[in-house]
Amino acid sequence: MLKRTLLLLAISSLALTGCKSSGQTSGHVTVSESPISSAVAGAEPTTTPATPSAEPTTLPTKGSEGTTALMKGVTALRLADAQKGWIGGKGWIAHTDDGGGKWKVQYTGIGEVGQLFALNDQDAWATEEGTGKLFNTQDGGAHWSTVGTVPNQAFLHFVSKQEAFSGNAQTLDGGVKWVKLPVPTGMQGDAYFHDNKNGWAVRQVEDMIEVLRTQDGGQNWKPVMSRNTVATLTGNVIRSVGVDDAWIELIGESGMTQTSYSLFHTKDGGKTWQTVLVNSTAGGGPAPGFPMGDTTGPKNTGSKPGPLYVVNTDVAFMGGTCPACDKPNSVGWTKDGGKTWVNGTESFTGYGELLLGMADANSGWLITNDNEQPSVMYTTRSGGVNWNKVHSFDAP
Repeated sequence: MLKRTLLLLAISSLALTGCKSSGQTSGHVTVSESPISSAVAGAEPTTTPATPSAEPTTLPTKGSEGTTALMKGVTALRLADAQKGWIGGKGWIAHTDDGGGKWKVQYTGIGEVGQLFALNDQDAWATEEGTGKLFNTQDGGAHWSTVGTVPNQAFLHFVSKQEAFSGNAQTLDGGVKWVKLPVPTGMQGDAYFHDNKNGWAVRQVEDMIEVLRTQDGGQNWKPVMSRNTVATLTGNVIRSVGVDDAWIELIGESGMTQTSYSLFHTKDGGKTWQTVLVNSTAGGGPAPGFPMGDTTGPKNTGSKPGPLYVVNTDVAFMGGTCPACDKPNSVGWTKDGGKTWVNGTESFTGYGELLLGMADANSGWLITNDNEQPSVMYTTRSGGVNWNKVHSFDAP
């Protein structure tokens, strides 16, 4: 009888084991060739997710009341308006509703925060550095949920609660699944899609830098700006606040703690371009798109580019950093679409990453970081002319 009982138990165990499922979803992306103009090589969009699907957590994590998490080393910020917004660091997300004077840690179930984005004071998203895991709140941060995985490290921006872009990756379900949009052959850095039709990209072909535009979701790309260059293109930053609007930052070579760069702007889809900044340096050489020895054009303060924040088609702010300076951080701006550039007169301490966010043309936040000193937050209500210190965070 005992032997028969043991035999039945063994058979039952094997049957249960065979019923388990791996639950894996393929992340493979199928790319096929499509007819293109001679200037581009594109890939047709695919409906296959660019990353494995990730279902939202069924029980969102409630914001931590009275948490003891230390707010040190701020790695990301995003404003909902001049008073409300979020910051993130290594293992935490915090929120303010008084312009940065007081902060409340809302969530600690995350690694280092890579990016933050807010549509308004209720809907916001955060990415986890390294993994790309995407978190979302729909109630101002009272609850945060994991919703999926962003497939790249590009600039994340939502255009609605469901649709977002990160480089050439697009989601239509709030970040659960992503698809890849076609990009031009030889593209450097990340593409930027303003919406599902209009996008921008940059590439260098030998001694020529090209800015390309698509108006059909990446199916076809055409050059809208070409410039001879001495410098090798090492990176770019693209922002767009309108269908025909684009701000293109071209990053060149580095040396002696200096990096050369240039900034261009178009309001008419690339028909005409305004040179906004030409920052050639002794260590990095000529700015991309300019010849050796060219000293023309406006220049931002600092010896390296800081963060670029575009408010609208006329207004943009940009930080500058100078690693060899006692106060290495500064902010400049244009309020006429790049026709003129104003360098702010104030400078700030901190040898870590500089973070900048603007609510509008006048109100914004600036956070400085340092490996040895606490991160410090400043705010402006004068469009960058004056900055006021409002908060010092925990020491590293």
